[in-house]
Amino acid sequence: MVQKIEISTRTILFTVAVIAGGWLVIQIRDILFFLFIAFIIMSVLRPVVDRMESWRLPRALAILLIYAVLLSAVFVFGSVIVPPLVNESAKLIQNLPHYISQIAPDVRFNLETLIPQIAPVGTNVARFTVGIFSNVISIFTILVFSFYFLLEAKRLPDILNSLVGNETGKRVITVLSKAEKRMGAWVRGQLLLMLIIGQATFIGLSLLGVNYALPLALIAGTLEIFPFIGPNIAAIPAILVGFIASPGMGVLVAIMYFVIQQLENNIIVPAVLQRAVGVPPVVSLIALMIGGRLAGVLGIILAVPIVLVVQTVMEAVWKRKT
Repeated sequence: MVQKIEISTRTILFTVAVIAGGWLVIQIRDILFFLFIAFIIMSVLRPVVDRMESWRLPRALAILLIYAVLLSAVFVFGSVIVPPLVNESAKLIQNLPHYISQIAPDVRFNLETLIPQIAPVGTNVARFTVGIFSNVISIFTILVFSFYFLLEAKRLPDILNSLVGNETGKRVITVLSKAEKRMGAWVRGQLLLMLIIGQATFIGLSLLGVNYALPLALIAGTLEIFPFIGPNIAAIPAILVGFIASPGMGVLVAIMYFVIQQLENNIIVPAVLQRAVGVPPVVSLIALMIGGRLAGVLGIILAVPIVLVVQTVMEAVWKRKT
């Protein structure tokens, strides 16, 4: 017996709308990336802007002052920190084969074999860095979006209410406000955590007299974005350099990294990231790996903020259903 399957017009229209929406998102994905990055910047800077506005400073002027301070900090970092960092990093990479052959003489280390493996990573990082500094229009666009997001943040409820109605507007504002607070707290906390670990590592290595303290500290601070595995990976080159000086120095460096990790796990992380609740480290690690696979460095940067937004929306939907 032949069964007749009927598909309603509503189902067809819904399917067409979903396909058209997916196609549109793919076409404007660059713009959506810009808007999301601008939203992250707004989430991070809004508490500072609100505080400065409470001092009776015009909101637009407060935003411009913050931009000026941040751009000045980037300029100082580029002119003071980057040259010695590049110099020490180049020496570390150049001497790495010699260090490995000293510690493990039976291991045959061929730099010519390693270079093709490292080259794609270095090329991608260099391409990303050049892209950031050469594409001034994109950076300017993101800063302009962030400026207007910060400027119009207090008017957003009125705008949404006029577009989608009071009830829907209130629900959207509640979700956006919660996502903004959690995302801003996580980004500020993560940056502060990376700064603390990087500084603590640099001070510890400098006091011990370990060579290449600056690039090793930068590695430790940067890899803090990867839960669990990041700190352990960052400790390996430092311990290696320590053992080159002497076995005792290698043991001291290993102890120093162990102490920093214990302080980080038990004191620093709870104190710094206590406001950014709800994202377990395992989920963060998976999100970072997926983001890196899908969108490279940009995907790693945006992975956890996207998870925070999706989690906040899903929590609101589930709460409404229950």
